[in-house]
Amino acid sequence: MSRAQRGRVQRVYVPADSAARSVGADEVADELVAAAAAAGREIQLVRNGSRGMLWLEPLVEVETAAGRIAYGPVQAGDVAALVAAGMLDGAPTQGCHGRTDDIDWLASQHRVTFRRVGVTDPLDIADYRAHGGFAGLERALTMTPAAVVDAVTESGLRGRGGAGFPAGIKWKTVHDAGSDLKFVCANADEGDSGTFADRMLMEGDPFTLIEGMTIAAYAVGATEGYIYLRSEYPDAVRIMRQAIDVAYAHGCLGAGVLGSGLGFDLFVRVGAGAYICGEETSMLESLEGRRGLVRSKPPIPALAGLFGRPTVVNNVLTLGTVPMILAEGPASYQDLGVERSRGTQVFQLAGNVRRGGIVETGFGITLGELVEGYGGGSASGRPVRAVQVGGPLGAYLPVDRFDLPMDYEAFAAADAMVGHGGLVVFDETVDMARQARFAMEFCAVESCGKCTPCRIGSVRGVETIDKIIGGVDRERNLLVLDDLCTTMTKGSLCAMGGLTPMPVQSALQHFPEDFDRPPADTAGLPVPDKFAAETAARNAALMAGEVQR
Repeated sequence: MSRAQRGRVQRVYVPADSAARSVGADEVADELVAAAAAAGREIQLVRNGSRGMLWLEPLVEVETAAGRIAYGPVQAGDVAALVAAGMLDGAPTQGCHGRTDDIDWLASQHRVTFRRVGVTDPLDIADYRAHGGFAGLERALTMTPAAVVDAVTESGLRGRGGAGFPAGIKWKTVHDAGSDLKFVCANADEGDSGTFADRMLMEGDPFTLIEGMTIAAYAVGATEGYIYLRSEYPDAVRIMRQAIDVAYAHGCLGAGVLGSGLGFDLFVRVGAGAYICGEETSMLESLEGRRGLVRSKPPIPALAGLFGRPTVVNNVLTLGTVPMILAEGPASYQDLGVERSRGTQVFQLAGNVRRGGIVETGFGITLGELVEGYGGGSASGRPVRAVQVGGPLGAYLPVDRFDLPMDYEAFAAADAMVGHGGLVVFDETVDMARQARFAMEFCAVESCGKCTPCRIGSVRGVETIDKIIGGVDRERNLLVLDDLCTTMTKGSLCAMGGLTPMPVQSALQHFPEDFDRPPADTAGLPVPDKFAAETAARNAALMAGEVQR
């Protein structure tokens, strides 16, 4: 060990993100502390957020004069040997990927919302400020509230929760509404399959969400804010609450935010795990202490939201993008993306994919570039057959649609949706008829039950698909299924029932052969009799009150 090494404190980063912890990041961190001590090296261990390269987790980054050097995936049992081989000095040991910022996966992205995730210490407010934090809020406080709303509108920012509604229009409606009490709510009930960006932002850069919500409060005249967080995210709940406490302690929340006349209080509320509470009015019902049921519209939440008062309800990523727009100006965001889909989207690669994780880039990148380029194809090595985009209610798209650009209008024209940006990849072994059945079954389980098309249509949908798969009067039941889908699309109160037909119809459109191929019978019954028996048993249980729809 040289004299220079002996006198230097080495900063080492190991993610505390839930995904990294699930594959041993905590154990790696403990081993790093022990191995450094044994080698006589003093380190400062920073538990950062994940960079989003989930196939490399646990990822260890060592700060050097040349920049941060990445190693991964690192297992606890590897640490002692890596330290002995010079990892703490950035040596090119086994598993070394060079400078983190030079890794192709990261270098080719355009990170706006996620620019600090993995870079800073999530709970160090000084680190947040050093990387541009609160610049957006500080600039907003020099503007009129109406000018802040105009900036968000001009940027072209659209809701990242799935609907893609222009954020500025929603904010202006709340701004113009007359009320002595207004609210800002962040919907962090991230329940779509294949989505995890909200969680990663909250765990890796919580002050960004706090800053975005505070800017929204100033713009519309709100004094209270609520983060509605799903109970399945305990780490995000803990980190957000700690970050809020730190923000209060530094004058960034409460009375006189940053020395201004703005007073804004922020709270975390934890949901009970209902998927339907990802819908804004169901979330508001839950926040008010009631069962999460969809509200009829009108009135819209922007006029009569939480406790009947004007309320901004935005997704975590929407609010997390606002600080950059105010700090750098709306034109800097407007310059990204294509057509009416401006700025960036945070795409999430999951399922049977070789390189899963977060990709933030401008709208307009193709589906194929995400799946084959960033994702590297399937993890199994078999050909990719389908990709579901936009969560469990999104369309299943075949490989021949890989040239489809990722933007709202292009996807709508293809009878699909970008949604929250989640992509779930399937290889050639997938049975798309079973996936269509899953969509209907998911709706039957997760429906709030308020409207008949969703509550009953989804149950009948499962039964009808069972008959089609089983070869029972297939042509007639295909017509029945089409009628059910039309009724659900046109008659449901919210997107839960209204969008459930999308994956079903896309599976029928792109993979019709799977509906003509009965599965192998494992119950010892002829397939039609097996499905009939399952249906009869379920109906009997329903009549007896043993199963809830």
